Amino acid sequence: MNDVIKDAEKSHWVYRAPVKWRPFLQLSRLDRPVGYWLLALPGWIGLAFASLSHGFAASDLKWAVLILIGAIAMRGAGCTYNDIVDQDLDAKVERTALRPLPAGTITTKQAWIWLFAQCGVGLIVLLCLPRLAQMIALCSIPLVAAYPFMKRITWWPQVWLGLTFNWAVLVAYAAKTGTISPAVLILYAGLIFWTIGYDTIYACQDIEDDAMIGVKSTARRFGKRVKLGVGVCYGICVIFIFLAISYEGINSFRNPDCNFIAMQLRWGDWPSLHSVSGYWSSQFEWSMSANLVSLLFWIPFPVFLFGWQVFRFNPKDSHRSLKLFKSNSVAAILLIFSLVIPANLGTSFYLVNENCGLTEEDLSSGRFKPICFPKPHNKFCQP
Repeated sequence: MNDVIKDAEKSHWVYRAPVKWRPFLQLSRLDRPVGYWLLALPGWIGLAFASLSHGFAASDLKWAVLILIGAIAMRGAGCTYNDIVDQDLDAKVERTALRPLPAGTITTKQAWIWLFAQCGVGLIVLLCLPRLAQMIALCSIPLVAAYPFMKRITWWPQVWLGLTFNWAVLVAYAAKTGTISPAVLILYAGLIFWTIGYDTIYACQDIEDDAMIGVKSTARRFGKRVKLGVGVCYGICVIFIFLAISYEGINSFRNPDCNFIAMQLRWGDWPSLHSVSGYWSSQFEWSMSANLVSLLFWIPFPVFLFGWQVFRFNPKDSHRSLKLFKSNSVAAILLIFSLVIPANLGTSFYLVNENCGLTEEDLSSGRFKPICFPKPHNKFCQP
């Protein structure tokens, strides 16, 4: 079969692959790479976000590669499962009628075999993750399993998609830090509203067909106010991400077990700490200084969402809706850079005592540097 599915990239290598493999590759949506990027990029956002408080490590590259491989495999498995469940509906929608199952180029049995093969790749990736990240990743299975049915029972299937597609931000953060912070949960909430916005744009391609067959979506729910709805979703997204960046900077460096104080200093700034009573106020002030740097680099992200997407969005223009939807990979990359650049602009300086668990090896790594004042007060500070 040489027909190109309507929203696929016509020049994609999938359409030059052997004919017998083509239906399987199409079933995994490999001819629409934006999907697996929108699944992987939240994971990379999670790694970049964690770097604000934990810095960078060589293992970050390993996590990034595993996240990408897992995203390709599990997005393919999810799409295969979705097409198995939706094959009767897909046959009635112009945009999806040429998908392998409704078009008859592959059988349901073959689709199930392909689904489990992709899950096998996902399992290999899962086994390479730390234990907490593994547990969090497994918790996404009910979300994936339930998603195809959401469009039948609620006007808000995009919310469920947001919960599912951004799960990697939690997995990545846990893989890097070994924990889940309130800040990353706020970030996750912001990314959910980002997904609601961009998938509403995507759903505008199918409004007429969806209305005829009874499929629900936020595009139909918002009706004539769909552009406003997308703008509101993006606005909430921006607010949550702003709060997440601020919260991560202020709260990441306090360790109640050893009562040390830590600050992120940027561009050569140095704190003037004169008394014990000034420790906490200085921590707050310098953490906020670091956050302001992060937020300055973060500005292109909301500018892109509103200036490029919402402003240009026309729900009646299917071609533009698809183009704007695909541009969200660029939006994610802008957000990643807005987190990565500030994380590389300075060093975290720690005010420590002997009970904090830091060793000379920690200090020699360059990541931890004690602030010694008004005179050397512990084994890390030499006269």
